[in-house]
Parts: sequence; C-alpha cells; structure tokens
Amino acid sequence: MTEAMKLRSVGIIGTGKYVPEKVLTNADLEKIVETNDEWIVSRTGIKERHIAAPDQATSDLAYEAAIRALKSAGLEASELDLIIVATITPDSAFPSTACILQDKLGAKKAAAFDLSAACSGFVYSMAAANGFIQTGMYRNALVIGADTLSRITDYTDRNTCVLFGDGAGAVVIGEVPEGRGFLSFDLGAEGAGGELLKMEAGGSRLPASEATVAEGKHYIYMNGREVFKFAVRVMGTATEEVLRKAGKSKEDIDLFVPHQANIRIIQSAMQRLNLPEEKCVINVDKYANTSAASIPLALVEAAEEGRMKEGDTILLVGFGGGLTWGASVLVW
Repeated sequence: MTEAMKLRSVGIIGTGKYVPEKVLTNADLEKIVETNDEWIVSRTGIKERHIAAPDQATSDLAYEAAIRALKSAGLEASELDLIIVATITPDSAFPSTACILQDKLGAKKAAAFDLSAACSGFVYSMAAANGFIQTGMYRNALVIGADTLSRITDYTDRNTCVLFGDGAGAVVIGEVPEGRGFLSFDLGAEGAGGELLKMEAGGSRLPASEATVAEGKHYIYMNGREVFKFAVRVMGTATEEVLRKAGKSKEDIDLFVPHQANIRIIQSAMQRLNLPEEKCVINVDKYANTSAASIPLALVEAAEEGRMKEGDTILLVGFGGGLTWGASVLVW
C-alpha cells in the first residue's frame, strides 16, 4: 500500500450531551397509568427519564449536545465537513434534522444527512463518519444521536410508556494518532423482525389519517418478549464479532458502553463478557431508553466522570428497531 493510499486513524476528539430539564419519575407515571415504582425498577432498572418541553424538537436537543461537543473538540462549526444525525424522531420527514442543525450551527460548508437505525443509529453513524474520514474525503464529522421518544410514546400503555425518554449525545470525529481511535465495527440487521418494534403509520405504506390516529398507529409498538430475546442474543454475538475484528479479547476491555434499554439485558451482556460492574457504564436508571441517544449519553457521561484514560479499550454495542445491531471497539 502506498503512502497516499494509507488509511487514516480515526477517533473521537470531542464529546457533548444534553437532556431536557423536565424529569418524569416512576412516581409520576403511577398517577397516569397502572404501574408502580417497584414493578418498573425490578424489570427495567429505570427510575426516571427526561422529557422534552412542548417547544423542543429533536434538532433543539441535538443543537445543545453539538455545541458542547464542538467546544470539547476545540472546533468552530464553520470548520465542520459533515454532520450526521441518528434519529427515528426527526423534526419532520424532510428537511432532515441534520440540515436543520447545520443551519442552526452555522456550519455552512458541512454536508448533512440523517440516519435511521433506531437504537443502533449512533454506532451506524460513527461507522459512516469513520469511512468518510479514513479515506480522506473529509477531515472531521459531527455525529449526534438524538431522539424525542416522548412524542411517539403512548402514555396509556403501561408496558411501553415506562421505558422511554428524550436526550441527545454528540461526538466530533477526526484524525487521531496511529494506534488510537476506532479499531473495528460490526453492523447488522434482521429485517424479518421489523414487525416486533415499529411505528406503523405516518409513512408511504400507511399515511396519516383520522383512522390511523384514532387507532394509535403513530405510537411505538413493541413485542417486548421477542425483542428481549433478540437483544440478549445479538448483544453477545455482536460483541464477540467486533472484538475478533479488532484482534482483542474480552480481557482487553477497559470499559463497556452498552445501549441503555433494560438493566437485565445489560447484566446478561456483562455476564457473557465476564465483566465486573465497575467496567460497565450504566445510566438507564436516570435516562431510560433514549434510542439513538442512549450510547452517546452513556459514553459522554463516562468521559465527563473521568472513567476513561488515554489508551483504554472501549467497547460500544447496541440493538434496535429494524431489527438492527451495531458494535464498535475503539482505543481512547
């Protein structure tokens, strides 16, 4: 391979997060649906979640996380080459939330697009940005996982309304010293399982109508039992595959950053990896499942708490609607 063809080392050079001010506790939910704190905590590990204000859209959450990430990276928005927003709750079908964000930031030279892979979207987006930078097409990228799931949550359905929250996590990705940054990615999908986790109406198959609204088809539907089984299986297999690609073993993991959907799923993955709790980032109790924001919120919080030092091997893994999964190994 010639020097001109040599791929760059790419990694995270800045981080930022944002969650709305309003907190919805389990006690609050007890007042609007038949549930209780003990039931929610024992089955999910969730104690509270943050909810966007009526005038906040996904781009607003993404903007707050973005400006923090840019400050952390020491970059101006005008220097950005690319913006990717991973979301399943865009401000609108189009323009993309990434384009709305590009305008809000004043990132006039940046290309911008949204990526839809549900809770796996952030890892998918980092993989895409990695490819753009590694090959030299762009120098840097702003990658954001942001969702306002409260907008598509049915608060009369006690099985799903306790699970979700709103938030945004952002990273700036750029060239890093050799031996640092992303070592591997593993992305996948099982489209046959798409019916297990979906929002049925609002697209070209079933456009919005009085009937679809009346029938609650614009809310999240989830077959919890089947999604749980998929999650436990794929969190394990994706982890093993991405470690193999990176030339790493389970013993090399310094910090495990899983999708924050359910404490039982996280614990199952920890057991499979034989990881102690101090090597795992767990914040599902504070934020619940924030979809594409889940992994970056956990990653950024760990960075803010000083849980990662230079040279640490970090494993990220998540699963989501599609059905999809995404995992990555990086050296901090």
